[in-house]
Amino acid sequence: MQEHNNYRYFLELGFDGTAYHGWQIQPNAISVQQILDEAISMVLREKINLTGAGRTDAGVHAKRYTAHFNSLHSPALLHKTDLVYKLNHLLPPDIALYNLYPVREDAHARYSAISRSYEYRISRRKDPFLINKAWLQERKMDFEAIQEATAILFEYEDFECFSKSNTQVNNYRCKIVEAHWRKEEHQWIFTIRANRFLRNMVRAIVGTLADVGLGKINAEQMKQIIESKNRSNAGYSVPGCGLYFMGAEYDRSILLL
Repeated sequence: MQEHNNYRYFLELGFDGTAYHGWQIQPNAISVQQILDEAISMVLREKINLTGAGRTDAGVHAKRYTAHFNSLHSPALLHKTDLVYKLNHLLPPDIALYNLYPVREDAHARYSAISRSYEYRISRRKDPFLINKAWLQERKMDFEAIQEATAILFEYEDFECFSKSNTQVNNYRCKIVEAHWRKEEHQWIFTIRANRFLRNMVRAIVGTLADVGLGKINAEQMKQIIESKNRSNAGYSVPGCGLYFMGAEYDRSILLL
């Protein structure tokens, strides 16, 4: 049981990352976490430090992001104060809170996640309504070749070649359970879901798959890139504006009903 003076909550939110230097607090740049920490601390009149489901880079968006925090306020009191409503009127328009619910004291927004999913959006024509919302790529690309090369990802679990260099991790193993592309009007949308992701991994995968679509490499060469475990062999990191954190999944046992 949680102590009566320390309750843990999960907060579900979404944000347009255009104006922010990612989720995580940065020493000399504005972040989504900083904005939320300050707003919640002010409303609850206690120091609040959020922990997010994972890092996002500058310009990256989130459709449904999860963060946790501890508070002296009980669930009944937070419900009475209508925290989500108050915060949504206090926060800037590019950050929105969806839900707040109590969880077990050992529930963790990052480490309790079973899986995470992302989308990456490529605009195939200039679109003023997709500025900072998709990567504009008008060059001729082979959609079927990209889709076929995407299936190669399921053959591997070590993705060091797609990891940001000098990242401090215990291993580079990720279990990808979903990866595919779809067309939506003039956008090509990549969906990927895995138990974990390495820093910059999705953007590096998309950059490499784009090279396949452009005819720079073939499927066999993509296998060689993955097996090389060398970041310099993979494609370049596509712009953050096209990347969306779509959500993290958790076991319902962490909820306090």
